[in-house]
Amino acid sequence: MSNIILLGPPGAGKGTLAKQLIAVYKIPHISTGDMFREAIKNGEPLGRLAASYINEGHLVPDEVTIGIVRERLSQPDCANGYLLDGFPRTLVQAAALDTIGSDLGRPINVVINIACSENELVRRISGRRVCRKCGTPYHIETMKPKVEGVCDVCGGELFQRKDDTKESLLVRLGHYYNETKPLENFYKELGLLHEIDGGTGVQKSLKAAQKIIDEVTK
Repeated sequence: MSNIILLGPPGAGKGTLAKQLIAVYKIPHISTGDMFREAIKNGEPLGRLAASYINEGHLVPDEVTIGIVRERLSQPDCANGYLLDGFPRTLVQAAALDTIGSDLGRPINVVINIACSENELVRRISGRRVCRKCGTPYHIETMKPKVEGVCDVCGGELFQRKDDTKESLLVRLGHYYNETKPLENFYKELGLLHEIDGGTGVQKSLKAAQKIIDEVTK
């Protein structure tokens, strides 16, 4: 059973690596960011609350996020493993997750931290573009559409999310250094933390992560 957490600063590649790992291990990808964005898109009360924080680069309050994660991890598809991306982000959330995992009989058994330089994070995040219609991601340098500003998939308009600007990223990095980076020591003390280099490219990061997971869960 692989119950995995991906850690790392915004832009380190957690989402990309997550999608590859869930395809290999056939487990659900649980992204609090995706859940919040879906709630925002649907105009749900939770979405409006989350948007007021996310658009300024701030974290959604712990009690809101923890409740959503507990409900999600209790679902049947998490019985044989799951991958958490974007949670926990604070020591309070990490302690709550420990309790949730114990209550549900689904504790975390491996934490992978993706290390990446700040200059690379700024380049990656500020260059992101997303299709307004279908959500397909692009990058102005590394994943360009065939026609500038137009989605290859559906022809929708490409735009930059408010939380993908350099200014918002610097706010998010401030939160990361102050609130999320301490999780490295938290999980290191528990013997669960493993680190990979997020600057080596997608395939090397995937191989490094697989090696760690397979050794821990064999």
